[in-house]
Amino acid sequence: MSTAPASPPAIPELFSNEVADRLTEHHITCLAAGSVGSVRIRRFFDPAQCHEIMHALETCEMGSYDEVLVQPRIAKLGPVAYDFYGDGKLREEYWEYAAQSARARSTLLAGGDPMALAAAEVARAWGDEVRPATSDGRDMFAGIVREINNGARMHFDEVIREFAGVLDQAPIAQIAFNCHLSVPSAGGEAVAFRRRWRPGDEQRRDGYGYERSLVEGEPAAVMRADLGDAVFFDPRNYHLVEPVEGAGRRVTLSFFIGVTGRGPLCLWS
Repeated sequence: MSTAPASPPAIPELFSNEVADRLTEHHITCLAAGSVGSVRIRRFFDPAQCHEIMHALETCEMGSYDEVLVQPRIAKLGPVAYDFYGDGKLREEYWEYAAQSARARSTLLAGGDPMALAAAEVARAWGDEVRPATSDGRDMFAGIVREINNGARMHFDEVIREFAGVLDQAPIAQIAFNCHLSVPSAGGEAVAFRRRWRPGDEQRRDGYGYERSLVEGEPAAVMRADLGDAVFFDPRNYHLVEPVEGAGRRVTLSFFIGVTGRGPLCLWS
């Protein structure tokens, strides 16, 4: 009696969303290699820790990205290289703002710094040191607290392409980290597309953002998160944040991770 041939084994999707309870070295290497679209770590921060940070933030003055270039407005605590880059280096104001912001963030969690907790967990997963990236030998700021309620336009982040020469390190891969300190009841998802920047894309650029039609038909990783979840993805791919639709706020602790190929990871914002 003949039998039907066995079905071939399923081929894993190469831009999937992975969900886990703890970050591992394998997650980081898969993100660096581009074999997963995103990794979500459940309860990277305990919800009680998130509530404590949000309560402490009520007494912190939040700035924003350069509102001439970045609309809708995105509130934040801490500097990003984007706003302080000129003539191939970071302007001196960056370092002043970095020191001020680090002081403000340093007591948000039980009198301590939530960034220290996040960096320690990444280091544990990687099995090696995690250090601040440096620019001209000075430690860069990592760990902005950012509130995006009205969405963020589609863009990419690639330090080597956008800010050549700023980092003393030369990352071979870049990973974005976003730990959700407050989540809305609906909306606010981040979406990453399996599509990198190409020179011709500049004809379809508007300020810091690009037309969404550039990624039509491309595989997408839709990243939904619960309170305390951390989401990791490759920001060199085009990505965006959908507007909040329900009640609540979308607030994250965010930074970039540089994989250098020499052991330690480097962090910056």
